[in-house]
Amino acid sequence: MRRVRYEHSGGPEALFLEEAPVPEPGPGELLVRAEAIGVTLPVVRKVREAREPIPLGGEVAGEVVAVGPGVTEYGVGDRVTGLVFGHGYAEFAVLRAAMASPVPEGASAVTAVALVRSGLVAYGALRAARPEPGERALVTAAASGVGHLALQLARIQGASWITAAVSDAGKGDFLRGLGADAVVTYDAESWGEPADYALDAVGGTLLKPAVGALGAYGRLVAYSSGGGTVEAYDLLLGAKSVTGFQMALIARDRPDLYESWRQELWDLHLTGRLTPAVHAEFPLTEAARAHTLIESRGNSGKVVLVP
Repeated sequence: MRRVRYEHSGGPEALFLEEAPVPEPGPGELLVRAEAIGVTLPVVRKVREAREPIPLGGEVAGEVVAVGPGVTEYGVGDRVTGLVFGHGYAEFAVLRAAMASPVPEGASAVTAVALVRSGLVAYGALRAARPEPGERALVTAAASGVGHLALQLARIQGASWITAAVSDAGKGDFLRGLGADAVVTYDAESWGEPADYALDAVGGTLLKPAVGALGAYGRLVAYSSGGGTVEAYDLLLGAKSVTGFQMALIARDRPDLYESWRQELWDLHLTGRLTPAVHAEFPLTEAARAHTLIESRGNSGKVVLVP
């Protein structure tokens, strides 16, 4: 089979395609023929920053072609999606059955990759913000694979006003089409009226202005891999709060919650209330182009590899 790997840290140029044996599923695992692979910012950052090369894991959707010992909930021919911790940029990937979820009949693998994992992160971050109907929301990285779903989910949860913060004003039409009331760039002097809660997927130096965009008693949920520091005084000044959110902990510690959120996401999508957007699809041979697009923040919606 073909898979994408890298041997040293660097940018997209470090990626290369190689031939590798088709893996075998171990106990509790599924072997999936990948039909779609999600490209995420955390994986892109790992290629550039990791001290030692690691397998390119991530979101995969496709058909189960073999099951490991002890697997009873899935069989050969089932279509599933889930998070792969080993080599995911490949024609075949090993997926833990506990991390898998079924793809409804009639739904494409590309839609599953765009909706499920990114949607779970967006939905979980929103739940952590404890939104109330009528509140004002702020979403950073609003045109990203997670952000554009978070924007829609905030509206579904009753937000009265949604400000979408992005790096490029050219994404404004895309975001307004999804329900944003205002679109601001990160370098704007003002991000508009204070928000009751913010969902931040950027971190780093953006944390300070994001906290500053909150009103009194505002809540910021940080779910970025970009790090960053918040000054305690900036929180004390308006009795604001910051909550960290990580989807992996929910998947590991609260599988019941993970599953209920997944089902709700599919229900919202299949009833037309939540629309995952796919910016581009690339073959495995062009994984470097996909990483370049993510790294340059040029995408509006999900970026997907299609073997």
